Amino acid sequence: MKMHFTPLLLALLAGCAAPGAVDSDVAVSPARFDAVVRSGFQANGPVTLARLEQDDTQKFCSDPAHAAGKAFEAERQKLEQANAATIKWPANGQYLGDWKRGEAIAQSGRGLTWTDPAGAPNGGNCYNCHMLDKKEISFGTIGPSLWNYGKLRNVTDPASASAEPIVKYTWGKIWNSKSNNACSNMPRVGHMGILTEAQIRDVMALLLDPKSPVNQ
Repeated sequence: MKMHFTPLLLALLAGCAAPGAVDSDVAVSPARFDAVVRSGFQANGPVTLARLEQDDTQKFCSDPAHAAGKAFEAERQKLEQANAATIKWPANGQYLGDWKRGEAIAQSGRGLTWTDPAGAPNGGNCYNCHMLDKKEISFGTIGPSLWNYGKLRNVTDPASASAEPIVKYTWGKIWNSKSNNACSNMPRVGHMGILTEAQIRDVMALLLDPKSPVNQ
């Protein structure tokens, strides 16, 4: 999203660790803080101001204390159940597509920014957070390594009954990561429309197909 920082916004962000913090002995209300933050954004191309609207899960997880505090465990479980209910299983019953297309999706970080053409397919940007192939020299470490993802889970035939639990878990994790971790940092790839169902099938193949380089 294209950002325009006003002097007031810069001052508030520099002096306020959170809404309600004090800068120069002047309290900034959450409503004022929100209004100033919104003033620094504008709609441009495929990016709209709707991105600034938080759902219940995002609002809850914006408070760091909620993410791991034992006192909020029940609330996290409720949010996980709500997010699990949003998972859409593959319409044709097929969970895996083509791992070669999946690798291209994992490599691509295009999409969701104001410089991208509207309607163009998004990439998954998977390497930004994960290692999937040891031959890659650049990958993120925010998320766990996915190298040998299927192999380590003994998925020799993704279509078999024995593989079904891990296949469905993986689909659910990609579709809506907050279904089993309310405050996960992983994007809700399917739920938020980042990738299509067909693209998710291809990423699934990258992770679980024994022929995929991930499992070599």
